[in-house]
Amino acid sequence: MERTVNPLRVAVIGGGPGGLHAAALLKRLDPAREITVWERNAPDDTFGFGVVLSDETLGGIEHADPVVFAAMQSDFVRWDDIDIVHRGVRHTSGGHGFAALGRRRLLEILHDRCRALGVDLRFRTEAPVGLAETHDLVIAADGVNSTTRGTHAHVFRPHVTPHHCRYIWLAADFPFEAFRFEIAETEHGVMQLHGYPYAPDASTVIIEMREEVWRAAGFDEVPARESTESCAKIFADALRGRPLRSNNSAWTTFRTVVNERWSHGSTVLLGDAAHTAHFSIGSGTKLAVEDALALAACLEEHPSLERALAAYEAERKPVVASTQRAARASLEWFENLGLHLDQPPRQFAFNLLTRSRRVTHDNLRLRDARFTDSVEREFGCPPGTPPMFTPFRMRGLTLRNRVVVSPMDMYSATDGVPGDFHLVHLGARALGGAGLVMTEMVCVSPEGRITPGCTGLWNGRQTEAWKRITNFVHERSPGTAIGVQLGHSGRKGSTRLMWEGIDEPLPEGNWPVVAPSPLPYKPSSQTPRELSRAQLTDIRLQFTQAAWRAARAGFDLLELHCAHGYLLSGFLSPLTNRRTDAYGGSLARRLRFPLEVFAAVREVWPQERPMTVRVSATDWAEGGNTAEDAVGIARAFAAHGADAIDVSTGQVVAEEQPEYGRSYQTPYADRIRHETGVPVIAVGAISSWDDVNSLILAGRTDLCALARPHLYDPHWTLHAAAEQGYDGPGVVWPDPYRAGSRRPQTGRTDAPKPRLTLGT
Repeated sequence: MERTVNPLRVAVIGGGPGGLHAAALLKRLDPAREITVWERNAPDDTFGFGVVLSDETLGGIEHADPVVFAAMQSDFVRWDDIDIVHRGVRHTSGGHGFAALGRRRLLEILHDRCRALGVDLRFRTEAPVGLAETHDLVIAADGVNSTTRGTHAHVFRPHVTPHHCRYIWLAADFPFEAFRFEIAETEHGVMQLHGYPYAPDASTVIIEMREEVWRAAGFDEVPARESTESCAKIFADALRGRPLRSNNSAWTTFRTVVNERWSHGSTVLLGDAAHTAHFSIGSGTKLAVEDALALAACLEEHPSLERALAAYEAERKPVVASTQRAARASLEWFENLGLHLDQPPRQFAFNLLTRSRRVTHDNLRLRDARFTDSVEREFGCPPGTPPMFTPFRMRGLTLRNRVVVSPMDMYSATDGVPGDFHLVHLGARALGGAGLVMTEMVCVSPEGRITPGCTGLWNGRQTEAWKRITNFVHERSPGTAIGVQLGHSGRKGSTRLMWEGIDEPLPEGNWPVVAPSPLPYKPSSQTPRELSRAQLTDIRLQFTQAAWRAARAGFDLLELHCAHGYLLSGFLSPLTNRRTDAYGGSLARRLRFPLEVFAAVREVWPQERPMTVRVSATDWAEGGNTAEDAVGIARAFAAHGADAIDVSTGQVVAEEQPEYGRSYQTPYADRIRHETGVPVIAVGAISSWDDVNSLILAGRTDLCALARPHLYDPHWTLHAAAEQGYDGPGVVWPDPYRAGSRRPQTGRTDAPKPRLTLGT
């Protein structure tokens, strides 16, 4: 039986901003409610010093409780700039619009409001056991170490992820003029300062560094007071020679908290008990306050408590997940800060500003066009040229822009021969303006196909069919390059067409599949035969013969497919390669056969034409390849002559657990690029021209490959140019289409992001 939606007895566990704001809102909406807040600490005990809130959050507070908003507004410190200081040079970006106040002051405002409304505040008091039995609603706002969450872990099913940096909350007795990021390269390693004003005479200062740097500096062996003094000396210029102040601060590591469920009966999680987001995007208090606003609204709008709590969770989870993805991207950027230290100064600053993917190239131009123009000039963009329309050279091939039509299997060939569909499909995308158009994976043998509908390059008929397509691209879209991706399906072969059952075996007519080891992809898949030495030689020859035919067919670039669990990828992953001979075991031995194939193909592929390699940079599975392994794999291929690494992830094992999200694979490309020095192609949920410009200008990739956007719009690149008002080098409208380039635009499909108060 459903409980009443109007809980008259409400218990709030935790006296932080989220719990207090929820208590005040619920009491204001119904003064008859009996609301008690239990807080184990004293009223003025709190970690941290300043709180940053967005205009969006403040608007919600103003609408829900004008009294609290007015009190907060009178104490806000506001500023617009972000300063980035690296190697003694400061770069400033404006237009970001921050608002902050002291955390203690915020708590005082909420204490006063709760008391005025009649909320019972009990400090220095642990919440009693069994509140759910005596109260209609229990709001667990008891923080990242939530006892409530731990007690009912079997229901909430929390996932807590630790990270690699140590940090400490401190304060300085003067106001920074801007949100300040400062990098210190010490004898122990890289340290960073995050600072911002929260009062006319005070600033929050967070010092952060990787665990190994913290230990190398000896901060694990001395009291926090001594390490704080050392940090004040390291960042003396930023601090104007002044000391850092502590509030019983301690070094800690950040943990990302995610819960599968947020409610259990009449108990609901709120704030850090439900979720955490890294401090570098300033969202902890913001999320908790927004939770309180949403919970109060849902309790008013729904006819039962169960429905209200379900609505609260449904409303907040997507918002929080998006924020957590941005926070995770920011956190990992700072964890791997050392990768970017040698970037040109302005590019480094732009990279830092866009690290969470919430601030983008176009968005930053709206905020501070002067700063963005300076970054583009340093990058080498001619005036008015978006970064995506700058050229890129590999060997004898110059791509007129940085957009790649990603390889996409069409499953529409007959006996491996590409037909009219492929001509129209690839021809349309070549006319659409991309610098490079890639074929689907072209198989090197009939047994190497994924499905009966896959294309091939194992005979002359197929060669001539591909030549028809490359001739069309070169003749009708001059300046567009077309590349071929060669591969062998391995254990993922002999399956149905994608729309008939992806990765499912054929109902009849199956051919035998082979792999490094006799491990089926899925329980329903065929068990492959383990390849013998003689068969490895045969397959290597199949690749070289296919490459020779690809050259005759007129392709400008060749990519070797070593990703997604297909044959060569199967050798690279320890999850799919269990061999005990020279081709299995260590990473170097697992690399042996893919490198042999690469070397053989490179020998027959024309020297002036580039070769790339697609890799899965992580298997997304325990015991599989990691980002560190991907760097080693990329470095090995680069040493053998690869001109670029096409960085994808996963699809190696069926039990993978990918972490999807916007541009979610880009950090792997970024890491490979900076650790190996080899150019990279980034792929994976890159969907807007703003993303492409941002990633390229930040130096996280050299080229961006897009798949689904090009299925939706074959002329995606031309439309991106038109939407940016650009018609210069790097953009070629086919003569029959040029009139369309001047057609008045009725709206933007990639509108600028709204101005964000939280500029980081």
